[in-house]
Amino acid sequence: MTRAEAKERNRRALLDAAFQVVSRDGYRAKLDEIAERADLTTGAIYSLFGSKNGLVVALVADHLRPYYEEVEHAVPAGLDLLEAVDAFARYYRRSCDGPDALSRLSLQITLLDMALHDPELGSQLAASVRSQESHLIALFTGRPHNGSLVTSRQAERLTTALRALFVGLAQGVPLGLAPAADEDFFADAARALASDVSLIDS
Repeated sequence: MTRAEAKERNRRALLDAAFQVVSRDGYRAKLDEIAERADLTTGAIYSLFGSKNGLVVALVADHLRPYYEEVEHAVPAGLDLLEAVDAFARYYRRSCDGPDALSRLSLQITLLDMALHDPELGSQLAASVRSQESHLIALFTGRPHNGSLVTSRQAERLTTALRALFVGLAQGVPLGLAPAADEDFFADAARALASDVSLIDS
């Protein structure tokens, strides 16, 4: 194994261990337990991520990256804005029934709690999420809507609104607070947002 391969193996082991410990313990997560689960030392965490916060931020990016890659496949080119939003909403709703849905929700709530306890971490997490959301902004930008093309600014505003809508609904689904929120419900709500000219006008 090359040095680069060993480094990537250690990085992967620490991220997997961090997911388990952080999802369970939140801001109380201990670096020594994360390192032990990864069969490494805390020194490896500092070497690869710089700090506990650096590890958590990397965990979020690692968690979101494949999600946004899947979204890009679920929303093909050639659709207008409302069709694209419909496809995105249906993909998001299906993900609520996935085998890792509860663990993703647990991590999401835990990270919010961590951000509230550590404003510096909260700022870093927000920057990481915004960076990943640039994929969605690019996905919606340039699509036809009401006789014109969606601008980057309009796509950004829409992405923010859709995130708020879907996060709330996705939390309600497993908690039984949104029993009627099937794919059609998600899609109808998302299209209503995208159709609101006052929302997406720059």
